[in-house]
Amino acid sequence: METSKIQELIAAARKVRENAYAPYSGFGVGAALLAGDGQIYTGCNVENISYGLTICAERAAIANAVAAGQRVFKAIAIIAGTEDCCSPCGACRQVLVEFGPDMEVYLVNLRGEYIMYTAAELLPNSFCKL
Repeated sequence: METSKIQELIAAARKVRENAYAPYSGFGVGAALLAGDGQIYTGCNVENISYGLTICAERAAIANAVAAGQRVFKAIAIIAGTEDCCSPCGACRQVLVEFGPDMEVYLVNLRGEYIMYTAAELLPNSFCKL
């Protein structure tokens, strides 16, 4: 993917991270998802005192895009407030691979440095559609 598009995704993820609701962990995460038609959809984590009800940024972005009628995704950028790149949880990995094993997943640190994996690389031997 073009460097300018990657930087656009990173900027969108960084901006939406500011909206994260993380009063329990203090660990805000932002995600920006590039749909097949070029639209960008964002999501941030939304915690709950009953921790199992917490919504991760990655799944929030996917849900936002699906609610808008999207089903094809090219890439996602994920940023947390960390010096190291932060990897998605297992549930998010499964949701990402469901929508595209070849989706590019950019894990971004606070300096804007990133590592790229495909969704399938992050979750080998995932559950798959029949």
